[in-house]
Amino acid sequence: MEAVSSPFESSEMLVTFLASTPFLEESWNVCRDANFFAPRSFRAERRGEVGYLAFSGVQVIDGCEPSCGTLMALGECGREHLFSPLRCDGDGEGTVKVDAGFLHLFLEFHQRPDFQSQIEEFLARVKVIILTGHSFGATTASLTALWLLSRLQPVASPISVLCLTFGTPLLGNESLCRAILRERWGGSFCNVVSKHDIVPKLFFAPLTSLTPQLHSLLQFWQVAMASPSPEQLVGELQKQNFDEFFSNVKKCVKDAAQSEGGAKNSLYWPLGSYLFCSEEGAICLDNATSVVKMMHLMLEKVSPASSFEDHLECFQDHLKYSYYTTRLSLQFRKRINISGLSESSYEAGVSLALQSSGIDPQDDNISKPARDCLQMARHMGLAPNLNNAYLAIKLSQITPCRAQLEWYKARCDESADQLGYYDTFKKFTASKREYTVNMTLFRLAAFWDGVIGMAEQNKLSHDFHRRSKWNNASHFYRLLAEPLEIARYYRHGMHKEKGHYIKHGRDRRFQILDRWWNRKVAVAAQEPEQNNNKRSRSRHASLTQDSLFWAKVEEAKDWLEIAKEERDPNKLEPLLDNMYCFEKYAEKLIDRMEVSVDVLAKNSSYRSWDKDWKAFKLKLPQPPSAPVPDRMDCD
Repeated sequence: MEAVSSPFESSEMLVTFLASTPFLEESWNVCRDANFFAPRSFRAERRGEVGYLAFSGVQVIDGCEPSCGTLMALGECGREHLFSPLRCDGDGEGTVKVDAGFLHLFLEFHQRPDFQSQIEEFLARVKVIILTGHSFGATTASLTALWLLSRLQPVASPISVLCLTFGTPLLGNESLCRAILRERWGGSFCNVVSKHDIVPKLFFAPLTSLTPQLHSLLQFWQVAMASPSPEQLVGELQKQNFDEFFSNVKKCVKDAAQSEGGAKNSLYWPLGSYLFCSEEGAICLDNATSVVKMMHLMLEKVSPASSFEDHLECFQDHLKYSYYTTRLSLQFRKRINISGLSESSYEAGVSLALQSSGIDPQDDNISKPARDCLQMARHMGLAPNLNNAYLAIKLSQITPCRAQLEWYKARCDESADQLGYYDTFKKFTASKREYTVNMTLFRLAAFWDGVIGMAEQNKLSHDFHRRSKWNNASHFYRLLAEPLEIARYYRHGMHKEKGHYIKHGRDRRFQILDRWWNRKVAVAAQEPEQNNNKRSRSRHASLTQDSLFWAKVEEAKDWLEIAKEERDPNKLEPLLDNMYCFEKYAEKLIDRMEVSVDVLAKNSSYRSWDKDWKAFKLKLPQPPSAPVPDRMDCD
């Protein structure tokens, strides 16, 4: 019988952790001070080795500037390098989008000298940085956390980053949520949401359909944040008709809860874990679809035709996080009467979770779909460590496939035609041997696609891709298999239809494995003792250490053919620059013996290009006047 991970395991661990530390209450205290003392700015405090940076919820008062409520591609902001790991790895993932107004607000903070100096101070003096914020300020905290995680990732910093938000609006689309999970950052985000808070649900609806009520609400909330007595605005709120306002929001949240497939990517979507608080306690969900369904069910309790006092209570729930954070730990000290519950521990857990969320278990209209929602959030399947172990067994089972490719490479390198590994497969004769190689490539690709899929679905341990065993195995697979995939691409002339391999033909699998390896290299670069022990090679590498080397050769061949026919000096110059650059790069690899013997085979594509290039250079009127930049080292 398969071992199944416990229901609510990761959620309960997160709630227990937060309830047992001062992080939650202190984060809210700094948020409250930022709202009151630093409107439209931030407040920083350091408590020992923990640094708190809180962004005020008093930001865009109308909330209806043209860009607010509009999703835009992260790559369109002109500063996408700030979030470089969140780029899409393939056409199938969709475009990562965030709210244009909130992104603009973050970029304004990012340009401020006081913001940058505060970040640098924390990086130098603390071990944990907690980014926090209330209301619209919470989105700036989330974007700051994404920026910091992107910045710290390549250097393997020992500093931990945690984002704790209160009443946050939604920030981006489903592709953003998936990109964060892919980077293993989901556990760095926890959003505290009170049961009736309407703000986390607002961005499911078009903001233009919510004015002027929204304008009055934002004024009410933001005056209340900065002042202990907002009563003068209650009368203004009472003049508004909120029946249509609630109807629009409820309809849009319901539509989002029922959406499927690609429709989610055009909507705002939750990221990270959501800690839903009520007077009875709290529950935590980290499944985005379950979070949306729970938002819908909690809003179902509020009727559009309710009295103004009921509406006001919902609006004030956005301001009650001090109350909820102080009561949170009661969930773990309070004894709840579970008499009459099923003997099943899972059923008991569901009923207790419903009580903690403030949902009446006797109300079948809401409790039944809420139970289904919690069932969806349950983590099914093997625990991550067991998945790691089973994958290790599968890795050993595909070792013969890797050995077959190594044998094929040895045969090619020793062949009398002196073509080498790459060019032999590129020419491809319809033989049993080549058929076997194709099937081997297919099996290896299927295995590594499965590994990547499990990692992205959080079915493996969080540090799986950093473990030497898997990093080295994936790197060896990439160096061994990708040259053959490049050969297949150019053999079929796909570069003529799509463009060259590096930009237009590279499989997402190789891009991800490449990124795993580059992170390991970046970590090693931070350890001087490893660099000091590095020795120069005394023999050629068994595999060329750049898996894209042959794709670069193919591009260089294309440049040379075009250059031979080009008569316009302005068009010829960049082609020559590219070829001088590649020549220098290839010579560096050869000098370091970081290429396999097939690169230097007498009749290899590289040798043929090098011979033609040297002959072509003799016909040039003069060599370049300045040294060619070594641009290909990082390609």
